[in-house]
Amino acid sequence: MTGPRAGTRVLIVEDEPIIAMTAEDIIEEMGCIVAGSAATLEQATALAAAGGFDVAMLDINLNGETSLPVAAALHAAGTPFVFTTGYGSAGPGSDFSGVEVVKKPYRAIDLACALGRLAR
Repeated sequence: MTGPRAGTRVLIVEDEPIIAMTAEDIIEEMGCIVAGSAATLEQATALAAAGGFDVAMLDINLNGETSLPVAAALHAAGTPFVFTTGYGSAGPGSDFSGVEVVKKPYRAIDLACALGRLAR
């Protein structure tokens, strides 16, 4: 497994509390830092604008809203990110066709490898 380097700061955008807590545990077990966690588009937009993280993982569907505005902001800022989704491996569309999609439920190794490809 090639995970992200220790100390990598990760923004988690996930609307399901159990999945967010699991992601936090996985990230901390990798030696990384949870720089922030957002459950809504509004929270995610604010945290993305504030910065202070190296990579992000974005749940595509946030309780009926998409995280695509956050993805666009991160892309414009040059901040790498992955999408996570429980709706199969299809991504959010052609605007982000090059962004890796991690299918939920994901294993720690899947998330570590995906984040590792972003932050080495």
